[in-house]
Amino acid sequence: MNFPFYIAKRYLFSKKSTNAINIISGISVVGVAVATMALVVTLSVFNGFHDLVATFFTSFDPQLKITPIEGKTAKADDPLLLKVKQLPQVDVATECVEDNALAIYNDKQAMVVVKGVEDNFTELTHITDILYGDGEYSLHAANLEYGILGIRLAVALGTGAHFKDYLKIYAPKREGQLDMAQPTEGFVEDSLLSPGVVFSVQQGKYDRNYIITSLDFARHLFDKEGQLSSLEIRLKSGSNLYAVKKDIQQIAGARYKVEDRYEQQADTFRIMKIEKLIAYFFLTFILMVACFNIIGSLSMLMIDKKDDVVTLRNLGANDKQIIRIFLFEGRMISAAGAVIGILLGLLLCWLQQTYGLVSLGSSSGSFVIDAYPVSVHPTDIILIFITVLAVGFLAVWYPVRYFAKRLLE
Repeated sequence: MNFPFYIAKRYLFSKKSTNAINIISGISVVGVAVATMALVVTLSVFNGFHDLVATFFTSFDPQLKITPIEGKTAKADDPLLLKVKQLPQVDVATECVEDNALAIYNDKQAMVVVKGVEDNFTELTHITDILYGDGEYSLHAANLEYGILGIRLAVALGTGAHFKDYLKIYAPKREGQLDMAQPTEGFVEDSLLSPGVVFSVQQGKYDRNYIITSLDFARHLFDKEGQLSSLEIRLKSGSNLYAVKKDIQQIAGARYKVEDRYEQQADTFRIMKIEKLIAYFFLTFILMVACFNIIGSLSMLMIDKKDDVVTLRNLGANDKQIIRIFLFEGRMISAAGAVIGILLGLLLCWLQQTYGLVSLGSSSGSFVIDAYPVSVHPTDIILIFITVLAVGFLAVWYPVRYFAKRLLE
């Protein structure tokens, strides 16, 4: 049996001669538990927002996106891209042309991003799940070309979900010089009709700027016949995303980059990770402050057990073993606070997931969701437990050794 651990355990649960020591020990456990609970809840809320934002992009972004590293476009018949399309794990592959343009509707105008896609775009993404209006998804019919606007762009241009007039799109010509005497001659002009719907990704990047239209319209507008800006891919069910991504990158070589959904929105998720990291460090600092209570508890315990220390030395315990007794005492207080705090944090997360105790706003429908989202990640729980034990150990290591040496003099 570990002698210092056995004695420390007896000291932790035994009645002290001074009741204040019991109270301070209890406060120490509560302080560590509250800080631990705050870590669990806060990191889980950040995870919830992260997962929520990821679901928004899932409706619009493809599983994998292949784009040229140099230049804005590549040849659609590039043998490397054709080889990627023929991979057995690829279920849907869509060629896309995307570029900036000017949209004018009546007396309103806006800079937009026109994204031309193939007809199988509905099979590639969940775009039909985020459409609003009295029409239906359609990019062209006979010789008519349709454009589906982001909901915020539709508001800015005043088109609504169903506009009757033509939406004029202007893009600069790729060749020739602009004649300032006749500036309109330097642009390609084309028009789009409304299919009666708009899309809402719940992200300003798309809702405020994007127009989805047919691939042929975009190629004609930007003079990119036989070219593509990206090849977007959906894999067959059961495929290993990261393994297939690695295989595609090997095929594409140094000419193309292959990105998954998180990499396509790297800036957004990087900011969220930084915010979560800052919250983790801030709450860890609060945990360090809470651990100072442990130091007070241990110092009073040493004074209270001064006679016991003399007895233990007479029985053959050396100074190192006596110091380890009080170190174990501090570690057990930290461990008890960590376990209690984690259990309370998990309970609060479950209550929030089940009942939505803390709402985002007073009026229903003001936000995408009514209550704070929560997602518990096992890796975070393990990290929190290790952090609490490490902080507790470091907080008591020097004070215990210092006070114990003075006690043993």
